Amino acid sequence: MKRFRKVYLEISNICNLHCSFCPGTKRAPKAMTEAEFALLITKLRPYTDYLYFHLMGEPLCHPKLEQFLEIAGTQGFQVILTTNGTLLRRHQEMLLHSDALHKLNISLHSFEANDLTQSMSDYLEGCFDFAKAAEGNKIVAFRLWNNGGADAKNTEILAHLSRFFPEPWVTESRGIRLGEKVYLEYGDKFDWPDLNAPEGGDRIFCYGLRDQIGILCDGTVVPCCLDHDGVIPLGNLLEQDLDKILNSQRAQNIYNGFSSRNACESLCRRCGYARKL
Repeated sequence: MKRFRKVYLEISNICNLHCSFCPGTKRAPKAMTEAEFALLITKLRPYTDYLYFHLMGEPLCHPKLEQFLEIAGTQGFQVILTTNGTLLRRHQEMLLHSDALHKLNISLHSFEANDLTQSMSDYLEGCFDFAKAAEGNKIVAFRLWNNGGADAKNTEILAHLSRFFPEPWVTESRGIRLGEKVYLEYGDKFDWPDLNAPEGGDRIFCYGLRDQIGILCDGTVVPCCLDHDGVIPLGNLLEQDLDKILNSQRAQNIYNGFSSRNACESLCRRCGYARKL
């Protein structure tokens, strides 16, 4: 078994939407180059089999996404994409024919957080058309991670969804199964880690550096997928080997601290998601 169950490899921090539930990033806009991507996945190959092309940004905005999927596939990776769904129609055929694409997460709650030029019906149909075309071939997960949010919008989304995937639906451990390899996942809103937020105490556990790490689009390694501004830089994978980065004093302090449910980093003590674990 590889050391990490998954690695978040942010191919770009650029997004075509501005969702109210997303903190965005203060980092300069950047899209990873093909040469940078090829180098990074070569270094990551011994550590994981699953790559998430996401941390911040919308991966379907990257002009080299098709090439990145091909390169990842030749290295034996399985790729998971998380998208707001607005560009699915444009990329549908490419995604459906990608051998490397393992799973596509579609954040349906993106619609409520933006004033989109397309109608909600048109937006949803683009998302659901993709899932019907992918059914049985790729894993597709529709996400409504906005519990405590726009209940009226959720009701409308579910009504539309049932026309594409008629009920009854089956509740399973990974979510509600709508069709073959097609799921609906629910989640609660949470507070992203923020150095300006009040501390929630140091008795916190996190899977960062345990089953996941994040790589920002400039190569910076961070402990987990919620460090959207690179507040806890552990090193740069474009310049260093990952083993050296993971064995640095800072990384070891974080890992050993969480082993005893002790958050040694200020950002971790201000993470709403970690307090739920």
